[in-house]
Amino acid sequence: MTDAYLTWLYAPGDRPQVVAKALTSGADVVIVDLEDAVAPGRKEYARSATAELLAAPQPVPVHVRVNALDSPLGVADIHALAGLPGLGGLRLPKITHPSEILHVVGLTGPDRRKGPPLYALLESALGVERAFDIAAAHPALRGIALGESDLQADLGVADEGLDWARARTVVAARAAGLAPPTQSVFPDVRDLSGLAQSCAHGRALGFLGRAAIHPRQLPVIERAYLPTPEEVEAAEDVVKAAATDGGALALPDGRFVDAAVVAGARRTLALAQRSRQ
Repeated sequence: MTDAYLTWLYAPGDRPQVVAKALTSGADVVIVDLEDAVAPGRKEYARSATAELLAAPQPVPVHVRVNALDSPLGVADIHALAGLPGLGGLRLPKITHPSEILHVVGLTGPDRRKGPPLYALLESALGVERAFDIAAAHPALRGIALGESDLQADLGVADEGLDWARARTVVAARAAGLAPPTQSVFPDVRDLSGLAQSCAHGRALGFLGRAAIHPRQLPVIERAYLPTPEEVEAAEDVVKAAATDGGALALPDGRFVDAAVVAGARRTLALAQRSRQ
């Protein structure tokens, strides 16, 4: 379960010193942002600074959120970064149609073994409606996630009004064989209690991990998504029982175990290994 990242930290691409700190923050993945976090007059500098950084491999995976694909900036971002050795993935904003994924694949090279992994951000009602088609667009696409700030504005709903879209995204990712989506950012960096509650809600909906906008949010996110001792014990019971019985069975406490339950238990144990390393 090497791709089961829990913490994804955004850093603005036009502030190399902030990016450098992010790389040592303990985040599983650093996302260098060339889009919303960068003022229009700083876009070119942000791209060149990011290209300079990614000219060499980095200590943690580095993804880049490029500018919108319907703008010259987005295309220029992809051309400048796609072949660099330090690039771990491209995050594509405001995706509304699978053809946009295919367009990026064409820009980065049709051979998915050579092109960077792609991640689609769904930030509108139309993007959510086409979630599965987008998720299944091409093998180079490794994940989908919501951009909740833009989606909330598009729909005109309160935070709880996004739960249907959240569930839709989780189901679409699973149906397309992708990893569970990560939660969108929690905007109040001072409200760690609210962050913990929001993470617990996201975990119950089927998300795995969360994007952050400040390093102080990282430990809260990791604690929220790591399995509890009780969950680990239950998973160990399931895996142990499955090792001695080839079919479906019931555990002494009444739980029913089949192949899907066993797979879930193994994912839980793989996540638990993070806290032991």
